[in-house]
Amino acid sequence: MARCPSCGSTKTYRDGYRYLTNGEKTQRFYCKNCGLRFSKHSNTRLLSFSNRQVCETKNLAGVVIALETQTEKRTKAEAGAAQIINFAWQLQKQGYKEATIYSYVSVLKFLTRKGANLYDPESIKEVIAKHMCSDSNKWNMVKAYNAWLRINGGTWEAPRYKPVPKLPWIPQEREIDDLIAGCGLTMAVLLQFLKETGTRRLEAWQLRWEELDFESKTVNITTRKGGAPRILKISDKLIGMLNKLPRETGRVFNYKNTFYMGKTFRKQRKRIAAKLGNPRILKIHFHTLRHWRGTLEYHKTKDILHTMQFLGHRKIENTLIYIQLEQMLFKGDSEFICKVAHDVKEASGLIEQGFEYVCEYESQKLFKKPK
Repeated sequence: MARCPSCGSTKTYRDGYRYLTNGEKTQRFYCKNCGLRFSKHSNTRLLSFSNRQVCETKNLAGVVIALETQTEKRTKAEAGAAQIINFAWQLQKQGYKEATIYSYVSVLKFLTRKGANLYDPESIKEVIAKHMCSDSNKWNMVKAYNAWLRINGGTWEAPRYKPVPKLPWIPQEREIDDLIAGCGLTMAVLLQFLKETGTRRLEAWQLRWEELDFESKTVNITTRKGGAPRILKISDKLIGMLNKLPRETGRVFNYKNTFYMGKTFRKQRKRIAAKLGNPRILKIHFHTLRHWRGTLEYHKTKDILHTMQFLGHRKIENTLIYIQLEQMLFKGDSEFICKVAHDVKEASGLIEQGFEYVCEYESQKLFKKPK
């Protein structure tokens, strides 16, 4: 393929013919890189640009102007990217978490792609107002730009967007198990870990091997995002799955970062939902398993303080939602399995299986568990 006489690119394709005054014709080319149209005849290069005129001298100035405009746009884009990188670095120096920095940077990149000027708050307001999304998403955009202004010493009158509170969706346990069964080894172990412990995505990603105690069947969860540290029990099934993982690094789940971990999960989730013909699986996220576990934990214990400690919440207001979720999900659940314990050992075993103590009748302890 012909080489562009302006930028030297070989990304050109044929664009018809140019007919000369002597009746001959010569091939015309178009450059994908800089937009230049040109043709070759003998050793002479005849240049033209976009309007398909033949005269070289008439269109040469237009070619130069177009190239200068493209260079100017490229320079502005590079400058904007450098400013956002510096913004991310400043956030990191101030102790912001990786997930928060990634979220804010993504928002700023989106706003600039939509034509907003980061140094013009009015253009930011206009882009946010025109974007078709929920008020919760717009509220997140405002938060990200507030952080930008704090770093760069700017001020603005922030638009009034508020997140709309809504109850999380809780799947059936069999749907979670179907998802786990269809995933690859590492992702399946991660989902089983989230299902049993109800930990946050970041807490699971940063889990290290030394925080697992296979002898006592416990895991020491290090606090993340202002949560409380805690020690949780894990099942023999999960221990067996964990032992199958390679120990290439100090972390248990060896994903580069939480972004790639989520990308891998969404890819496998989509495949499994299509294979099983169950679109409800597409609604399951990492945090969905935390909501599911919190709801189940309150249902089993009816102890909101225990559920708060189990999930690592600092404020009980964050845990109260599980009371309402439990009432909605287990409403009318009147079918139970009943067991009788004759001694302390049997009673302990039933409690470990999730049975709830009911009463004592003729020196026998009665326990129940929903079917």
